[in-house]
Amino acid sequence: MKPPMGWNSWDCFGTTVTEAEVLANAQVMKEQLLAYGWDTVVVDIAWYDPTARSHGYNDNAPVVLDEYGRQLPATNRFPSAADGAGFGPLAAKVHALGLKFGLHIMRGIPRRAVELDLPIHGTQWTARDVVDREHVCPWNPDNFGLNHDHPGAQAYYDAQVAQFAEWGVDFVKADDMLAPYHDREIAAYATAIERSGREIVLSLSPGTWLSTDHVEHLRANARMWRVSDDLWDRWEDVYAQFARLARWAPFQRDNGWADADMLPLGHIGIRAERGDDRGSRLSTDEQKTLLTLWTMARSPLMMGGDLPTTSPEALALLANPALAEVLSTATNARELVREPLDDGELIVWAADGADCSYVAIFWTGSSARELPVPLEAVPADRSVQELWGGPAAGAVPSHGVRWLRLT
Repeated sequence: MKPPMGWNSWDCFGTTVTEAEVLANAQVMKEQLLAYGWDTVVVDIAWYDPTARSHGYNDNAPVVLDEYGRQLPATNRFPSAADGAGFGPLAAKVHALGLKFGLHIMRGIPRRAVELDLPIHGTQWTARDVVDREHVCPWNPDNFGLNHDHPGAQAYYDAQVAQFAEWGVDFVKADDMLAPYHDREIAAYATAIERSGREIVLSLSPGTWLSTDHVEHLRANARMWRVSDDLWDRWEDVYAQFARLARWAPFQRDNGWADADMLPLGHIGIRAERGDDRGSRLSTDEQKTLLTLWTMARSPLMMGGDLPTTSPEALALLANPALAEVLSTATNARELVREPLDDGELIVWAADGADCSYVAIFWTGSSARELPVPLEAVPADRSVQELWGGPAAGAVPSHGVRWLRLT
């Protein structure tokens, strides 16, 4: 099974995405990207806040809850959620396009549920019985923590995820789980998904300084986990992922993937948490480097730009069939070489395909350069194809890559 490939609303719309915008992105995915492996549409944070805005979060937001303290979509942004329908109608529309539907959720229980002391579905307890007011998210004010010494904490997650399953959710991005590492929260959420009876991919965020010591616990409870803080359209952000992905590459397995974060490509920042309306500031060569590194390392691929208003050139990069091919078939991905050369580094990755091998030759310097590639990486007796369509030999562009299939 390959890591997920999809679209997430965060980089373009932050906390403010609407139902119409989700469906517009889903339509482009179906028409232009589904054939190339892209199949998941994810609504990111604060879909339950009717007052959501660009560039930050709202204190004391009037989040929309049901009578059991579970988040509901704000109907001024998601009109099909009226009359308690939740995300059911939107998920059905996404599914009708042949796609999967996902959403974001924060760790814990809404502060508003605690203030109102709402009951926990199916129990005799209320929100105040299970709240942990000490372990709260340092960057988002929506929730309190949950006290997992109380059985009502698990009951709250069970009820929340059961509602997601009823709506038809296929993917949950659970945030504020990894920095610090909340092992009991992660296990409780995994248990809730299992009890829901629905196949739901669990994605954990954010991954600031995530240690590989957690890998067995992560594999047992989640399908993917972030290995960095939020990544934006800056070369220094992309460059920093080389070291992280080299560290995590030996641990990648089917159904358990280290995640280098979403792809800040195309039209982003429209109403984002960070930055203003813009096209990605990464050059075309930097975008190819990002996509190649993520794919060689078998990271999930989640597009962050608004697909309907992204350029045809950027969409063409996403439609490279090599992305799904390598994600689906490659094994034993590894960094072979990392050596400083003048103003940059030569970095070489390799992976084994079903009947071929893959080699990526990266150059991080500020100008194009001919690179001394190790002979064992590209033997002379192999047929070579450049997977981005350029020449298989010659100078590698600044911040660029040669991505080769050897047969």
